[in-house]
Amino acid sequence: MSAAQGPLVVGVDTSTQSTKALVVDAATGEVVASGQAPHTVSSGAGRESDPRQWWDALCEALHQCGDAAHEAAAVSVGGQQHGLVTLDAQGVPVRPALLWNDVRSARQARRLVEELGGPKTWAERTGSVPGASFTITKWAWLAENEPEAIRATAAVRLPHDYLTERLTGLGTTDRGDASGTGWWASGTEAYDEEILRHVGLDPALLPRVVRSGEVVGTVRDSGDLPFSKGTLVAPGTGDNAAAALGLGLRPGTAVLSLGTSGTVYAVSTRRPTDPSGTVAGFADARGDWLPLACTLNCTLAVDRVATLLGIDREAVEPGTSVTLLPYLDGERTPDLPHASGLLHGLRHDTTPGQLLQAAYDGAVHSLLGALDLVLDADADRSAPLLLIGGGARGTAWQQTVRRLSGRPVQVPEAKELVALGAAAQAAGVLTGEDPAAVARRWDTARGPVLEAVERDEAALARIAGVLSDAAPLLERRPDQR
Repeated sequence: MSAAQGPLVVGVDTSTQSTKALVVDAATGEVVASGQAPHTVSSGAGRESDPRQWWDALCEALHQCGDAAHEAAAVSVGGQQHGLVTLDAQGVPVRPALLWNDVRSARQARRLVEELGGPKTWAERTGSVPGASFTITKWAWLAENEPEAIRATAAVRLPHDYLTERLTGLGTTDRGDASGTGWWASGTEAYDEEILRHVGLDPALLPRVVRSGEVVGTVRDSGDLPFSKGTLVAPGTGDNAAAALGLGLRPGTAVLSLGTSGTVYAVSTRRPTDPSGTVAGFADARGDWLPLACTLNCTLAVDRVATLLGIDREAVEPGTSVTLLPYLDGERTPDLPHASGLLHGLRHDTTPGQLLQAAYDGAVHSLLGALDLVLDADADRSAPLLLIGGGARGTAWQQTVRRLSGRPVQVPEAKELVALGAAAQAAGVLTGEDPAAVARRWDTARGPVLEAVERDEAALARIAGVLSDAAPLLERRPDQR
């Protein structure tokens, strides 16, 4: 480990598949140690994880960091959004957490939107029109399907809240993650008690929403952790808000994040209210807003297609007229929770590489369709797109985004931007700085810019046409097939 110039901080990313921890020099942004441990996610109709695995993975990741973690002065947790964590009176999970990509609550989402005034009312009130990913719909699903779990629940948390509470012993959350629940009103920046009453959720079960820059507590004594006594704990936030912090994002710059899910977002000073439901009007972790569109199917779906074809994920070939909509887990953008993958235009001479390229095209098309909606009207649409996430360094992903967007693409050299954003937040509680300014001082967005190429209008039109024509099939519920 090199000698640090400033205090050390820890940033955590608890994602769908694993928990990562970075020990970072708060003065320079240098990563001096790191660790990672996996989670288990259920397969089948639902997507669930035992929150205790997240804690075990955090402990393992921190121990991999060695002495550096013990020297850290502050820690912050960024985590997967929307997951419903139900705890009993002893703080033990009542059941596995329902994750963001569990779409069994699609029916409850439609019902809640109808019962409480329709899409426009929801958008104006909470900033978003809740779909099956949102926490409130999962609570409604649980109430209908497992009422005994509801009766046993003494606390409701999000994934990052759960780990922060295990660190401090206190139930807290932040505005960024709270804005993805469906029961936090973006207009008043408070829990909406009418909505909570409607779904039978006592606000006393929810965590306190803390202010940006607030120290939420200190790490309590625990033999599981390498932290020293008194280590400060920052508020933490959702993964997308953490990545925005990690990039030091300013208003008007668009981000495409390629991970298990795909997201496109930008920081805005204007509170978003999109009644179409395409854009979620999330808060960021500072005081601004983070209009965001999310797809459920991104890198994992494309990798699955490559596996089925028996070829490497980079083995794409041009010249395809095939359309592949890789909606393997249903889809959120467009709002097709019951959809499955769809292949159209297959010919005798279609190659495996062309099929794989079609999967990339289908995944990127969904993200680019929302790009203009997340940007303010005065944003520069010729500026580079920031490409981040696990897929960002893949040549096939980079070239597909360039070809279908017609815009230059910048790939930051910094890795693990969610954990870096959490680390910047931890540094901010030590120094009093804006965490986004900390990340800009660390120069986290630095990276090569790939020049723009001509936009492939023919491919975009073909995919849009197939999507439109296939809408009745894609919207069909499983019990109608």
